[in-house]
Amino acid sequence: MNTENKNNILQETEYNGGYLNGFLMILIDICLWGSVPFLFYQTFSEDQYGEVICNPWLLTAAIVATLCAIIFSCGFTMLEPNEAKVLTFFGKYVGTFRKTGFYWINPFMTTKNVSLRARNLNAEPIKVNDKTGNPILIGLVVVWRLKDTYKAIFDIDTDISASGQVGNAAGARMNRFEKFVAVQSDSALREVAGMYAYDDDDNYDDNQVTLRGGSAEINEVLTDKLNDRLAMAGLEVMEAHINYLAYAPEIAAVMLRRQQAAAIITAREKIVDGAVSMVKMALDKLDDENIVELDDEKKAAMVSNLLVVLCADEPAQPVINSGTLNH
Repeated sequence: MNTENKNNILQETEYNGGYLNGFLMILIDICLWGSVPFLFYQTFSEDQYGEVICNPWLLTAAIVATLCAIIFSCGFTMLEPNEAKVLTFFGKYVGTFRKTGFYWINPFMTTKNVSLRARNLNAEPIKVNDKTGNPILIGLVVVWRLKDTYKAIFDIDTDISASGQVGNAAGARMNRFEKFVAVQSDSALREVAGMYAYDDDDNYDDNQVTLRGGSAEINEVLTDKLNDRLAMAGLEVMEAHINYLAYAPEIAAVMLRRQQAAAIITAREKIVDGAVSMVKMALDKLDDENIVELDDEKKAAMVSNLLVVLCADEPAQPVINSGTLNH
């Protein structure tokens, strides 16, 4: 039985205890405060000899009315949409109150306000090593919210007694949650960044997922990693994506030259492919229309000249051949 009770407590439950409409309790409280002076006035009276007589029953009623008025004045609470109150009764968790509106709850309960609204965390870029060991700068944006109020309040330290923000306890508590998310986001981002290469490399498969090219899959893995780390705190990551990615300054220039070289090689490959197809088309058209007959030596010279003209970076310098083909 003890094990069963323990399992039932260690999770969030809705508050099923008593509560009343706040406006109704204001009316009752006003009536109580109004009855207190009347009861005290009626408690004391004079007999026929002029002596003051105290009615013990009216005195008891006046004291009870005063105590009830004081107690009823202390239990008012108001909740806006996507807010909740974690209730404890002398240290025992009794549930989470989520009803929106103005209510009166047992004033002997301790309440801790939390916000269930979504929040953003824009983490500053950090320096890590990717899968190939290259130092990179990477940052992320996380959209998170509080999901399990029990875990958030009782499973991690959110004590705000020394924070100096007594007037805004809910905000101070949410700031503690945000710091917790920031630390775990840093750890998860370092782990995910070390699982992938920054960009494609000749030594790896062309179908590999990279940080620069596989944004959708990387963001999904990052979200899963964060949810695994934040589940113990009752927090949920709704979305996480990389918003900054670059090589570290010490290798940025070298990697830029590497990318430029790769781009030049790719462009040259396309130029050569186009030039070869154009030369082939020219030779085939000359043969099909019998414009001129070329032997193998002339064809080789023509191919060489056309490739030079088509593949050169600078404009070709024309050379006029004054000889004849039969020479």
